[in-house]
Amino acid sequence: MQNIRRVPMIINGKLRQSETNNWIEVHDPATNEVIALTPESTQSEMDEATESCEKAFKEWREVSVSNRMRVMLRYQQLIRDHTAEIQNAITEEQGKTLDDAKGDLFRGLEIVEHACSAPSLIMGETVGNVSAHMDTYSYRQPLGVAAGICPFNFPAMIPLWMYPMALVSGNSFLLKPSERDPTAAVILSQLAHEAGVPAGVLNVIHGSKDAVNYICDAPAIKAISFVGSNQAGEYIHARGSANGKRVQANLGAKNHAVIMEDASKDHAVNSLIGASMGAAGQRCMALSVAIFVGKSQEWIQDVVERTKSSLTMGPGKQKGVDVGPLISPGARDRAFELIQSAADQGATIALDGRECTPPAGCEKGNWLGPTVITNVTPDMRCYTEEIFAPVLCIMSAETLDDALNIINNNPYGNGTAIFTSSGAAARKFQHEVDAGQIGINVPIPVPLPMFSFTGSRASIRGDINFYGKQAIQFYTSWKTITSNWNPAFVNTGATVNMPILGQK
Repeated sequence: MQNIRRVPMIINGKLRQSETNNWIEVHDPATNEVIALTPESTQSEMDEATESCEKAFKEWREVSVSNRMRVMLRYQQLIRDHTAEIQNAITEEQGKTLDDAKGDLFRGLEIVEHACSAPSLIMGETVGNVSAHMDTYSYRQPLGVAAGICPFNFPAMIPLWMYPMALVSGNSFLLKPSERDPTAAVILSQLAHEAGVPAGVLNVIHGSKDAVNYICDAPAIKAISFVGSNQAGEYIHARGSANGKRVQANLGAKNHAVIMEDASKDHAVNSLIGASMGAAGQRCMALSVAIFVGKSQEWIQDVVERTKSSLTMGPGKQKGVDVGPLISPGARDRAFELIQSAADQGATIALDGRECTPPAGCEKGNWLGPTVITNVTPDMRCYTEEIFAPVLCIMSAETLDDALNIINNNPYGNGTAIFTSSGAAARKFQHEVDAGQIGINVPIPVPLPMFSFTGSRASIRGDINFYGKQAIQFYTSWKTITSNWNPAFVNTGATVNMPILGQK
């Protein structure tokens, strides 16, 4: 292990190797070879990083919003210039294809671009002459130190969902990347400093549960952003909230697609395959359930055959690969077990990715080929649990109302989609479905950053969403001032009555 690369922290603007004795192995998911070691940052290191954030915040908050915006303008160009380096780091540690890694980074880059709108986004409110000689105005001010806890599936996009909007709002930020694939976040943080983020404004620590607990408990940290599993997110939301922190937590999902019989068959089938199998199904907005309505059920076999014939599985850096490995042996084993449970509960494994042949030289990787399960019912574990793998569960419904009932009875509400050529069906669906993000002939309706990521129900904890205008709301608080500049104050004596404004 002595020759294995050790992932550094960033504290007060400098790369720092941890003095910990506890290291977490980072594996290439395609081979399970150990390629790096992530430290469990020590208590003193986490304290130092937080204190550095606290100190830097006092000066950073005084930097004009225009100059903070200019830092983001420089930052977005640096990210573009280093795309290949970040892209390779993502693929090496997370396993997704190079093209998908580029998309991962680009969707995060869009948030940085939107952060350049901060002077407009952060504008306050004012009413002049609320009473004679009196004005009231409100403006947004930063909270202080914010923190982010990131998942493994988007090593670039999710960190970029968090700290650019926090920083441009005047906060400092403590980032904890996923311990499974931290390098992309470290590179991005280095580039942020190169763009002009002052030392201490953005610090990076590493670890697992101890680091999470530290972020939830540290009094200096005022807000926490989290993306990940329901179990972890519920825990972080409860513990952080109990300590008086703002918490936004994006959790699990079970995203449904409804295929109407008037849909474009090729578009619907191709969209289902791409949105369920892309990134090996390890997306919180993956379409993991397809509900075929009426005569569209005749297309189910087309989905099976086209999935089998059109996708290539292999290591992410190999050209022509569509589906990479899962993140870990545990993730693979859990997916295997849920597929078997589907068979045991009466579903049909129409395409069984467990039988795939590992690519040459990658026999020890975390492989699960594209899998399609048909005849799925709502009581089956493959439906009630998030599989997070290249597995598409297929259900049938006689009417759109039946499909809506299935979706609305599922506890998750991240996203959903309908494929149809009927405006009336689309309008009924978008109005009646209980999900936060809806695609109409769009398989993965993740909003662009001028909007916000509006997952709902069991897919989110906290009431303020990620990025867009809501990010400014999350990372700031209101301050409201009422002023009286009467040029001729008159001594009318003290009064104990409730002030009533606006009478003159």
